[in-house]
Amino acid sequence: MSNQLIHETSPYLLQHAQNPVWWHAWNAAAWKKAQDENKLVIVSVGYSACHWCHVMEQESFEVSAVAEIMNDAFICIKVDREERPDIDQIYMDACQLISGQGGWPLNAITLPDGRPIYAGTYFPRLKWIQVLQFFKGYWKNKPEEAMERAAQITAGIRAMDLIEADAGRSVAMNHAAIFQQIDVLWDYEYGGRRGAPKFPMPVVCEYLLTYHFYSGNKRALDAVEITLQRMHAGGIYDHVGGGFARYSVDEYWEIPHFEKMLYDNAQLLSLYAKAFQTTGNPVYREVLNETFDWILREMTDCSGAFYSAIDADSEGHEGKFYVWDLAELKQILQDDFPLFAATYKISDSGNFEGLNHLTLLPGKSSEGTQTLRHKLLQARNLRIRPLLDDKSLTAWNSLAIIGCIDAYRATQENRFLERALSCARHITSKVLSQDFSLKRNYKKDAVTIQGFLDDYAFTCKALLALYEVTLDESWLFKSEGILKYVIQHFYNLESGLFYFTSVQDEELIARKTETQDNVIPSSNAVLCESLLKPATCFTRKALLKRHTGPFGSCCPKQHSILRITLNGLHSVTG
Repeated sequence: MSNQLIHETSPYLLQHAQNPVWWHAWNAAAWKKAQDENKLVIVSVGYSACHWCHVMEQESFEVSAVAEIMNDAFICIKVDREERPDIDQIYMDACQLISGQGGWPLNAITLPDGRPIYAGTYFPRLKWIQVLQFFKGYWKNKPEEAMERAAQITAGIRAMDLIEADAGRSVAMNHAAIFQQIDVLWDYEYGGRRGAPKFPMPVVCEYLLTYHFYSGNKRALDAVEITLQRMHAGGIYDHVGGGFARYSVDEYWEIPHFEKMLYDNAQLLSLYAKAFQTTGNPVYREVLNETFDWILREMTDCSGAFYSAIDADSEGHEGKFYVWDLAELKQILQDDFPLFAATYKISDSGNFEGLNHLTLLPGKSSEGTQTLRHKLLQARNLRIRPLLDDKSLTAWNSLAIIGCIDAYRATQENRFLERALSCARHITSKVLSQDFSLKRNYKKDAVTIQGFLDDYAFTCKALLALYEVTLDESWLFKSEGILKYVIQHFYNLESGLFYFTSVQDEELIARKTETQDNVIPSSNAVLCESLLKPATCFTRKALLKRHTGPFGSCCPKQHSILRITLNGLHSVTG
């Protein structure tokens, strides 16, 4: 038997299409059913590469006894957070308000109108059954209290990112003070922020590189170099196949959660390229090339787009695809095993569930082991592979274009530019409409979801970067059209910033504004950069060539763009 998810294209939703839970996709019909039957709604959010999402599915959603409770008392909706970050952010905010923490899987219980009354992350089966039974009785016996609770939580969600514009406030920032805030939290032995888990934070490292460039502060450069070198030596880096896992569970970068995401690797292309430009360290170029080779080999669609992610699990076990038995290594490498064992940390007992996940020994270099690692790659390719999430997301593809362009700038290797151009042609031919609106997702010629602000912001940045390295004005004019569309459909006059959703999108219980950098940069911050560049460019063009620029006679629109940008900067930095 299959449920309503069988009609979807998202790999994450399709993973749950055979569950006995009668899952619906997020759509008007599901919410109408909830209202008609006056049932609470379970909004369960995750993504295809999420290990604990798989665990909860196996423990609860695949169990008929649990499904009976869910189907009887609730309308159950599954959401792919990567396709619908707008929905994810609302219920993640609810989870943060209720429990003080977040993560995935994210499971929210809402009223029939979508307002949450409870939210949490992973639940073991017995705990999940208790939660279900409690809220089934709660809605039956105390509906007024439930509605009051929903009103309070929803008000909190709406208040979490309220920003008032203050056009009179200076946007001058004390970068030395900002560096000090980073410096006190930085791990100068292993890199990254102190403690565990450890996430690559390309946004922070790029800021440190930029700060070093302008200030000459060597400690800022040290922070980046220690991080990049330790990440490469550790197990967060795939020494056999290239590319980085999403994060390390320990403070040493040794054992990762094994999922590999396009957005991480796209930004790390940029970061290692810029570090190579800054220092000339050949290790950074090696990482750049190997990560790019992995993207070409395993993450590239025939249309020119890039896929989204590779799962952490295979054959029901996290990391099984990536780890090695000592005897297996000896058998594959034969006489070369002693050289390999003198370079990589391997043992009988291993470092991950009795097996070996490869990391470099302290002070060792991967130089000279390329042939041996290729032998291991050939052997690993015979294993059962983790699931590939083969949807393409516009925002993440644009990050990959930017990464390829930064790699091209650092190395002058045409293969990086060729891939950037191929992906950009995919975006402009498959997901960009004549009115300059964007779709978020693409899979086998199907595009189904309207773009969000990150799709527009990152695409603009990518197309402007292409113009900078090719001087092909078509990319500049496409970015201009996209920016006009964003100003018309996303701009918030009151705050001076841009909403994450368009005025044409479905109205949710809150309309969010993204301002915080995380593992992916803030869409408002990237859009500020993308607004300033063409405004400056077209102003100069109008003045020097004395003709009407694309922003109109006397360029009135570039002044409004600059005003919008500066108002946004005032609000964020204030």
